[in-house]
Amino acid sequence: MRATFHLKTLTVAVAALSVASVASAAGLDRSGQDITAFLQDGTYAEAVYTYIDADVSGKDSSDNKIDDIAESYDFFRYGVKADINETFSVGVLYDEPFGAAADYTGDIGDNNFIDANGEGTNVEVRTESITGILGAKLGENKSFQVYGGPVAQRVKADVKLRGTAYEAANGYTTHISADQDYGWLAGVAYSKPEIALKAALTYRSEIEHNAPAAEVYPFVGNLPPALGLSVDRSSTIEITTPESVNFDFQTGINPTTLATAKVRWVPWSDFAIVPSLYNDVSKLSTEDDEGLSLVSYDKDQWQVELGLAKRLTPALAVTGNVGWDSGAGNPVTSLGPIEGYYSAGLGAKYNVTENWAVSAGGKYLWFGDAKGQIPTKNVVSNFEDNDGFVLGMKLSYQAQ
Repeated sequence: MRATFHLKTLTVAVAALSVASVASAAGLDRSGQDITAFLQDGTYAEAVYTYIDADVSGKDSSDNKIDDIAESYDFFRYGVKADINETFSVGVLYDEPFGAAADYTGDIGDNNFIDANGEGTNVEVRTESITGILGAKLGENKSFQVYGGPVAQRVKADVKLRGTAYEAANGYTTHISADQDYGWLAGVAYSKPEIALKAALTYRSEIEHNAPAAEVYPFVGNLPPALGLSVDRSSTIEITTPESVNFDFQTGINPTTLATAKVRWVPWSDFAIVPSLYNDVSKLSTEDDEGLSLVSYDKDQWQVELGLAKRLTPALAVTGNVGWDSGAGNPVTSLGPIEGYYSAGLGAKYNVTENWAVSAGGKYLWFGDAKGQIPTKNVVSNFEDNDGFVLGMKLSYQAQ
């Protein structure tokens, strides 16, 4: 007799996976823009906390040691979803999809990323997104669902370049004030409850920001006044956060075990941060009208993650997953010198009551070796044998 994999018996195992499946490394990717909260059955809500701690150290071009530059990083994710009727569902999601946090520290002369005053190169980028989703189930058994909605996104950033590694740009600073703009997502999902199968393909649009930017570039004081450049400038910078495609899949192996797969694509090769003063000064060295970006990437990101979830008791499930992230090219910016990773994660979920549950998970990351380059494409550092870990906790509510 064929086994039936009722989703209700696998609920514990399903939700445990998403805690151990957190964080990305390519480009500025962070949350993975997960929408699985919206794909849950019935009324559902979650609050997720993620903490990332990486060890990214290496050597500069003078063979000086570079201590760990990766600052610990944390963010929250929230989601709520409800069924209006058998056909329509609505949801609201909050996450922090993109970001960076790097800080070169040490004594004066320790490495080429610290200036004569002991101040090190530093970068911090933060984004926040709120997504509204409306879904409609189609077909005789409501097996198909189409969904979509608007995305409001906020971005801000600070970058300081310090030390001789940055040549003429030593001392450069830019503050990009917070800007909010809008995009959209759209997707399609399919489910077959009798084998606990769910599959969803989600597209998110790029979002174009025009944010106020204040730059200080000390080297400009050495240039001829006839060039018309000043040491500081206030202007508007265009930053376009990238589009993305996520594929989420799960299916029952037996009545208490799920297999899952996640695939994500982000075209980081199309992304760049180009402050106007920095770009204008760079045109003097490139001798063209294009100049240089402050931050850019050469390749697109691919991320793949495979997992298993096992329900041990009616209230307890454990999970495991392995993953691979392609990175966004090598050499890569010295502000984030990682070329992707391999990962392994574990997680667990416990149903405190019939509706409320707590989950916890962790992931260990083996980072790919990377060479750090400045915008002129000169390689100025080498980072090898680095790793990191991610911890996550979730509180969730579900009523079916």
